[in-house]
Amino acid sequence: MFRARACAKMDGVAQPDPDLLIEFDDVLVRRGGNVLVGPVTWRVELDERWVVLGPNGAGKTSLLRVAAAETFPTSGTAHVLAETFGRTDLSELRPRIGLSSAALASRVPSDESVSDLVVSAGYGVLGRWRERYDDVDTERAVEMLESLGAEHLADRTYGTLSEGERKRVLIARALMTDPELLLLDEPAAGLDLGGREDLVARLATLAADPDAPATVLVTHHVEEIPPGFTHGLLLKEGGVVAQGLIDDVITAANLSEAFGQSIALDRIDGRFFARRTHEAGRHRRV
Repeated sequence: MFRARACAKMDGVAQPDPDLLIEFDDVLVRRGGNVLVGPVTWRVELDERWVVLGPNGAGKTSLLRVAAAETFPTSGTAHVLAETFGRTDLSELRPRIGLSSAALASRVPSDESVSDLVVSAGYGVLGRWRERYDDVDTERAVEMLESLGAEHLADRTYGTLSEGERKRVLIARALMTDPELLLLDEPAAGLDLGGREDLVARLATLAADPDAPATVLVTHHVEEIPPGFTHGLLLKEGGVVAQGLIDDVITAANLSEAFGQSIALDRIDGRFFARRTHEAGRHRRV
């Protein structure tokens, strides 16, 4: 649950809270004079599963890139895995974070074998070359593929996979290093109905595993939120509409505010389903 915490101070500098995996205070990202996201104050704890939701341009991916140690915030204070941005080598922090994203997918060589793609996460490289891996690494890669129902793809090349198969393989890669934090940027984007439902079910199983890492899932659609996710962060135009326990955040009123139209919301068997009401074009709170 989100709550403010005071950071300890050493030599006048705020120290990260070791119980928090993400600790952002007034984090803002600006590029070319435009604010992409922020200021955002956000806390993610060890056993939490978060969904970051909002329309296109809300700043979801920009915020996730900071959490993935891929970019520095323009202003504010960012701590990830108890490491402080500006006082740590981000290249050493990234291997502790599992990431699946469209940007990563676009860099995978089409002729890379699935087994090599997953096992090479241990070195943080794309395109296996001369690295050597122990049997335990190969065995873990197989286990990760099995956990996503993708073990039969091990000998295929990435370029021959369907969109759904690619998503599962990239999540297996993200889990390969036994990360402390798992970040999934729109993992269901581009999937058909069957592929989406299969992925949501597998992510629900992962969310229910007490040994699974804390997870942050970015999406545009409430239908893609797996059962078992505990918290939500709802963004609009770079700012926070709501954050906290998922039942308090994913509401018709909050969605209507974030998406700028009247939204009705249903929840069935732990899943959310949203639709626009008949009052098309009118924005009201429900």
